[in-house]
Amino acid sequence: MHTHEQFMYRALFIAQKGLPAAMPNPSVGAVIVHKDTIIGEGSTSAFGGSHAEVNAINSVKNKELLKESTIYVTLEPCSHYGKTPPCADLIVKMQIPNVVIGCVDSYAEVAGKGIEKLKNAGVNVIVGILEKECINSNKRFFTFIQKKKPYIILKWAESADGFIAPTEKNDQKPVWISNNYSRQLTHKWRSEEMGILVGTKTVLDDNPSLTTRDFVGKNPVRIYLDANHKIDTSFAITNSESKTICLCAEFPLNPIDQIIYKKIDFNDLPAEVNRICVEENIQSIIIEGGSQTLQQFMDTELWDEARVFKSDAILKEGIKAVELKNAVQFSSQKIQNNILTYYKNQK
Repeated sequence: MHTHEQFMYRALFIAQKGLPAAMPNPSVGAVIVHKDTIIGEGSTSAFGGSHAEVNAINSVKNKELLKESTIYVTLEPCSHYGKTPPCADLIVKMQIPNVVIGCVDSYAEVAGKGIEKLKNAGVNVIVGILEKECINSNKRFFTFIQKKKPYIILKWAESADGFIAPTEKNDQKPVWISNNYSRQLTHKWRSEEMGILVGTKTVLDDNPSLTTRDFVGKNPVRIYLDANHKIDTSFAITNSESKTICLCAEFPLNPIDQIIYKKIDFNDLPAEVNRICVEENIQSIIIEGGSQTLQQFMDTELWDEARVFKSDAILKEGIKAVELKNAVQFSSQKIQNNILTYYKNQK
């Protein structure tokens, strides 16, 4: 006999797989169970497409079985008309008698209304199964809706003796501290976030493209700092591979065609990045450097998560790694000669 938790874990797995396509919508997983057997599954389609409940219901071959089934959803079914009709209405229409919900949707247009609609129609509703896990599954969406800020991930690699890069380099390319597997994982992470940000020095020193070239996935919106317009079209970040935003102190006299320019106050960088992300509906952002840029975010209470690769390499001298503040470790794993540690902001 399976439990509610087991089926909800399956729904969470489906939701995680669908995350990159669903953004900026929350990624929801739905599982339909008839007599302890899964008969349908679905996740949120690409933005503007069908929601998880619709896709799960459509996957069921014998629709008559729905009248004796339970649908598990990681997030409360919507009750309003947006780009698609309300999922709560469809569940009622298909006469699904039982709905098990992971967590309530804090979005004002839903916020308990979907649950109320289902109950008023006589549906048996259970709420709060794996609630913590379901909230974490859509931490980006909830942070953006509730706090009016993007979910901010800080990422860097440091040597065993605590340096993020050598002081001087001969070539305009990165000095790799992390290994190939760690770098591929980083490209996977890029596909899961809506934006990626680096500072001026990182662009000038490393000439990064900030794409998902080592992983099959959507490129994030690239954001780079360039107060005085030192970065020209010779740098990879200015190409047309992805939408790109330049944060500057003054608008340029000779703008690059494909670049979107946003004027900001560099004295309050983290708050200004938050403002731009809200304006552009960028719900999550991974900040990859350099050290000075990362430290500014670490020194504020605005960051949410940090992912740090520690290598066995010894640099002896160089640019010091970021100093962790208000950071609580919640996970760690070994990737060949790298140790990857995850931290969350305890504030």
